[in-house]
Order: sequence, then C-alpha cells, then structure tokens
Amino acid sequence: MENKNRKQNKGGRKPKVNPKMNRYVFRLTDEENAKFLALFDQSGVDNKARFIVSLLFGKEIKSVKIDKGTVDFYMRLTSFHSQFRSVGVNYNQIVKLLYSNFSEKKASAYLYKLEKQTAEMVVLCQKIITLTEEFEKRHLKKEQSQ
Repeated sequence: MENKNRKQNKGGRKPKVNPKMNRYVFRLTDEENAKFLALFDQSGVDNKARFIVSLLFGKEIKSVKIDKGTVDFYMRLTSFHSQFRSVGVNYNQIVKLLYSNFSEKKASAYLYKLEKQTAEMVVLCQKIITLTEEFEKRHLKKEQSQ
C-alpha cells in the first residue's frame, strides 16, 4: 500500500518549461561562412545558435573591434615618451658635469648651446601633443560614438 501512495522517481533532468522544439537549417557559401564566423568571433557569444537568434530578433550583440593602427600609435607614443624622459634625466646629468668639470665661463657657453637644443625639443614636444590631440579627435572619438 505504501508503494501506491508514493510517486515514482524517474531520475534525470527536469523538463524545461518552454523547450525549443523548432529547428531551421540554412546553407552558406564559403565567403558567407567566413563573414559569419568573423562576426561570431567579434561578438564574443559562446554559442552560434544564440548568436543567430540574437541577430534575427535584434537583441544587442557585443562586438569588440581592435584597431591595430591605434594600438601601434599608442605603443610608439609611449616609447617616445620614455625616451623623452630619459633625455630629461641626461640633461640634468650634463648640467652637473658641466659645472663640475669646466670653468664657469666655458660651462655657461656649453649651457647656452644646450639651452637652444632644449628650446627646439620643447617646440617638437608641442607639435607631438597637437598631433596626438588631433588623432584622438579624428579617430578615437569617432570609434567610441559608433
């Protein structure tokens, strides 16, 4: 009698409330497949079926595009900045050496020449800052708004 009152445990996974029963099949050419796979890779979705459903029904798809030119630009700018800083360190060392190894008059003459070169470097640095700001306005702001 006890067996009749108990529900029999079937085991296994619990059935889904709204299972996906409908299936569609479509075929792509090699070019279309390459484009599809590129979009799929950019989206970051882990499942192709979810990716297709999100495309069909207009759900938001995350796509990260890395611009190699921009990355290269920033790498070179960082490298240039570190070189510029090292020039500043060398500048300080040269000034100390001039005054410790030469007479006051000779050190002042060399320092005058060094000052002219420094003024040229300042102009160059201002040009670099201007170019960087221009690059950011043209390329980086445009990509962020898209």
